[in-house]
Amino acid sequence: MTVNYDFLLHHQQTIKEDLLNLVQAESPSYDKNLVDLTGNLIKVIIQKRLGKDYICTEYMNNQYGNHLLFEKEHSAKPRVLFLCHFDTVWPKGELPIHFENDVFYGPGVFDMKAGLLSSIWAISSLENTLETLPISPVFLLTSDEEIGSISSRELIEEVAKTCEAVFVMEPPEAQTSNLKTARKGMGMYQLEVQGISTHAGNNHEDGVNAILEISYLVQQLQELTDYGKGTTVNVGVIRGGTTINVVPEYASIDVDFRISTLLEAERIMQAIEQLTPKNPLAKLSITGELNRPPLERSEANQQLFKIAQEAGKKLNIEVNESSVGGASDGNFTSALGISTIDGLGIPGDGAHARHEHIQFDMFAKRCALVAELCIAFGDKFVNDYTINNNKEEHITK
Repeated sequence: MTVNYDFLLHHQQTIKEDLLNLVQAESPSYDKNLVDLTGNLIKVIIQKRLGKDYICTEYMNNQYGNHLLFEKEHSAKPRVLFLCHFDTVWPKGELPIHFENDVFYGPGVFDMKAGLLSSIWAISSLENTLETLPISPVFLLTSDEEIGSISSRELIEEVAKTCEAVFVMEPPEAQTSNLKTARKGMGMYQLEVQGISTHAGNNHEDGVNAILEISYLVQQLQELTDYGKGTTVNVGVIRGGTTINVVPEYASIDVDFRISTLLEAERIMQAIEQLTPKNPLAKLSITGELNRPPLERSEANQQLFKIAQEAGKKLNIEVNESSVGGASDGNFTSALGISTIDGLGIPGDGAHARHEHIQFDMFAKRCALVAELCIAFGDKFVNDYTINNNKEEHITK
């Protein structure tokens, strides 16, 4: 098919060993020690597969794992950001790690350690099959994506602004293996109601029932859902009360909302923030934000997808696109106007589920797709640069 595919097939056993080591290095988001140990392993893998030319900058973090940035010294080639995370949702020892024929099961293998590794091996194949790289690769590997990118968002946006494109190495859509060209944005709110507690038998009429008040709000929130617009509002957690014979003075809810456009995000946020309690004696506190803007099918993103389609033809891969409900760090970069394509990882299924797995027999071909995408993007960048320069020269004359 292509020299990159042949190279990756030839190194398939070594890739399997790398992946096994990476998955065995479990890295639950809230365990800083384990996450940092995984980061140290990634440093070793990159040095082995890409050499010492890739300079590592480690962004220290007191609460969560450290973030890692790898890049070569200055290059005139277009900078492409490989955006990955290496934290997982599973506590250590929760899921078994094993192969069954060509299927590899394990915590984080689908979401997204296989994708992270494939970005490294895609560049390794280019380093070994071409005289010069068609792009200037930048690897940003973060440690807290699964808990909202609390400490990494600013870094992601800062690095992305220095790049011409972002390749998000999250897994493709399960079942279809489609790339993800649209993702919903997501936000989170907490609503707290302070009522007045009284004896439920003797002074019931003097109380302000916080649970009752929060129940009115739950109904109003659920009514904001609009499936036609791709908008969902979900009250997922409710708390309140102390004991059965006391009118509860406190209740709270946690709210998740998902939206497909920034305009819809503004509508939902305004509606939530304008809620008021039914009983004027109750006090309502509202806190929250849009955690991730939507990844929309912008013109820049669609151009990048079309390049991926052309790259896929070299490998006899029919590259298709999907819109999904979950968010990723690519939502941040796309919202900045930077060409972003998501779902370039390895096919499989079971993100955040006990049957999490990848189809290892598809690793070489999907990894080769990333390599071919790098070549195609590099060629297009050079062509566009030449055309624009010629236009400028013509105007000047």
